[in-house]
Amino acid sequence: MVDHDTFRRLCRSRDFLAASFGERLRLEQAAASAFFSPFHYHRLFRRAFGETPHEFLTRLRLDQAKRLLAAGECSVTDICFAVGYESLGSFSLRFKELAGCSPSEYRRRVRCWTVVPQRWVPRPVPACFLRYFAGLPL
Repeated sequence: MVDHDTFRRLCRSRDFLAASFGERLRLEQAAASAFFSPFHYHRLFRRAFGETPHEFLTRLRLDQAKRLLAAGECSVTDICFAVGYESLGSFSLRFKELAGCSPSEYRRRVRCWTVVPQRWVPRPVPACFLRYFAGLPL
């Protein structure tokens, strides 16, 4: 595949992409962090990691969006901008392509799976129940 030094530089560049996934990045910036030309960098990145830098960033952004949607504290628009998209339409379209449903629908589905813990409140139990379950005469 790629030699050790090239792989190390690509890993450093992937870490750079992961650290700044919410920002607007250009291929030239990522390639410069690995000291490659943009075309050569793109080809080597795909060979080493099985996905392009753009696919890598998209996956990171949508994974973060899924976590934020499951938390349910922000609106879909706020999440869209927080993960680095500039348009709600492009975010929703890409999310639906990769997740299979819209961000709002994903939030509804995740909330059905998540159990919200409720505070346990002790309730008094009538003595007749206690005697019955303990096997004592009523």
